[in-house]
Amino acid sequence: MSSSQTMTDLDVACHLADAGRTAALRHFRAASLTIDNKRAGAGGFDPVTEADREVETVIRDRLADLRPDDGILGEEHQGVEGQSGRKWVIDPIDGTRAFMAGLPTWGILIALNDGAAPVLGVMDQPFTGERYIGATGGAASADYDGPGGARPLRVRPCARLDDAVLCSTAPDAFASEDDFRRFSGLSQKVKLTRYGTDCYAYAMVALGQIDLVVESGLAPYDIQAMIPIVRAAGGVITDWQGGDCQNGGQVIAAGDAQLHAKALAALAP
Repeated sequence: MSSSQTMTDLDVACHLADAGRTAALRHFRAASLTIDNKRAGAGGFDPVTEADREVETVIRDRLADLRPDDGILGEEHQGVEGQSGRKWVIDPIDGTRAFMAGLPTWGILIALNDGAAPVLGVMDQPFTGERYIGATGGAASADYDGPGGARPLRVRPCARLDDAVLCSTAPDAFASEDDFRRFSGLSQKVKLTRYGTDCYAYAMVALGQIDLVVESGLAPYDIQAMIPIVRAAGGVITDWQGGDCQNGGQVIAAGDAQLHAKALAALAP
């Protein structure tokens, strides 16, 4: 029996994160980092770095060996249709703007979707040495490893909006002016709003450090890894209507179900 046959899906996900971590760290805060604009000539700025491309390539190469029958959806390269009905969903550097600015709020996102929903998610922050893992298929588990040692992930209770800490990536990252207007209304009701957090904010919900994340304009690879992590830690993550958010778009994550319901009401048109 080959080693790939004896590796669990979690083993594979962590192996992929290890490989991505090594590749990403070669480029983080490097003076020679190459940055391209995906929207060059079309207006606007959508950066992609050599780290984004290399990390995804490394992960895809490992998947070709370890899970050749599974499909792949990644941000930087063409999708692969598998034979198993399962799909690995990869964002090689979630938070490319943070990466290029030398800020450690980016992460490598790896999800396994069983054909119905993401059931396994890993968020790895190579520079800080943190890894967040969530599994919702079968026995749910949510775990952290990093500075301070390994421990379970668990959201914190916070039922009131005026006690809540809210995070989002950036005011100009919302998909429309109306989305940002609705977010701003919610922001006025909470205790504290912080920007510039990318995938790290969802990890902080699972770790019990903040209470809410609200964003829009997300792609599937931006969010699928974070769904099992938040849910297995006891949180709630949906779209702004309370439905499935695995395809991206408008997303809200909350550590407390009561807070989630109140935030949904505040976001209503």
